[in-house]
Amino acid sequence: MPGRKHSRSLSTRGAGVGLAALLLLLAPAARAQDEARVDPPGSDAERGLEPGENAIAGEFAPSAGFDLIKTRWGSLNISLYGLFRYVNQMPGEQTFVDHLGRTREVVARNDLNWHRSMIWFSGFALDPRLLYVLTAWSLPTTAQTLVFGNLQFKFHEAISLGVGIGPNLTARSMQGSHPFWASSDRLMGEEFFRGGFASGIWLKGQPLPRFFYTVSVNTNLSQLGIIASNDSRDLAYSASIWWMPTTGEFGQRGGVADFEEHAHPATRFGVSAGHAREDRANQLGLPPNETQLRLSDGLLLFGEDALAEGVTLQKATYQVLAVDAGLKFRGLTLQSEYFLRRLSDFLATGPVPMDSLLDHGFTVQAMYMVWPKRLGVYGSGTAVFDDFERRPWELVGGVSAFPFQSQSLRLNLHVIHVERSPTGSNFGFYAAGQTGTTVSLGVDILL
Repeated sequence: MPGRKHSRSLSTRGAGVGLAALLLLLAPAARAQDEARVDPPGSDAERGLEPGENAIAGEFAPSAGFDLIKTRWGSLNISLYGLFRYVNQMPGEQTFVDHLGRTREVVARNDLNWHRSMIWFSGFALDPRLLYVLTAWSLPTTAQTLVFGNLQFKFHEAISLGVGIGPNLTARSMQGSHPFWASSDRLMGEEFFRGGFASGIWLKGQPLPRFFYTVSVNTNLSQLGIIASNDSRDLAYSASIWWMPTTGEFGQRGGVADFEEHAHPATRFGVSAGHAREDRANQLGLPPNETQLRLSDGLLLFGEDALAEGVTLQKATYQVLAVDAGLKFRGLTLQSEYFLRRLSDFLATGPVPMDSLLDHGFTVQAMYMVWPKRLGVYGSGTAVFDDFERRPWELVGGVSAFPFQSQSLRLNLHVIHVERSPTGSNFGFYAAGQTGTTVSLGVDILL
């Protein structure tokens, strides 16, 4: 194993740091500049970063890609992401008891799947400050394919305006780090507490050196599976601020691995919050289209009989607050986030036994690059403290290998032990109600 080379680190020379953080937000605009332009101090090339930083408010962001057209009036770049993985949730046959004492089946998976495809068409149009991204997104595991996009205009480094599909800013992982997580999907706590993605309008910027913000108004908490005719008149509101006081950055996309081998500690501290008046988005007697929110026993909040026998919830208010902190230094990453989620103002077809539900909990992660740019090992954990006193938790361990010394291609082994999972979907690693072990082997590529 080669010795660690601490000299492979980010340059933080003077005022170049602030400009470097700005470039992380506006990489597509940099691609769109005239070919004769000279990169300023603190550019990606100077700092030794791979290209393709996340320039969008949320998860659906292109990589460096391949430039197809560059003119004075516009540009076109194409980039892609793909994930193949094996997932086995064990034991394969099991049940759980919900908060009302009813026995329910756990639907556990054991499958091989090309799990996710994303293709981005991005660039600028008419003015280098006007950026566009069109995204083709497909999830064969759920037979879903969508095409969507966003537009952004940068007025000043302190303010950019965006419209399109974007995140509810309810967790740090919703704000651009995909796919540079420990593995290819989120931890249990992030999945349980977070909101989703929906059409919206947002403002973002860097008003002060090393200090950033995003505020967003979305049509609902998650648009997936909900068409316009299902929408209520209520909107979702969210905001996030974060401060990176020491180096002004947190590595590629702000992800988990310290791929840059920071010679000086990189730090990030943030707060995110969201509010939404959610609707089940379907008629009574039919399954809810709103499937983002679950109770701590894994039941869909808007499912029939979820809060009481013979009662269906029609509307509820979702509120969340998340506080996060992270450190990167010499190949080591430490990251944590604490969540508080309140569900209240229930409108139901009958009486329910509570006025509100308060769940809180945390996620912690640690990753160490035991072989710089080649091999990282990690561990993480989640605990949820809920009104039903079920106390879900998990412990996670894994290994990621990067055969080409680039995060653009990753081989990953991911092992989870979970107790009473409060979340579940075919998107991620969890089955609602599961107690046991999940093993995943995956390979993903980002170009």
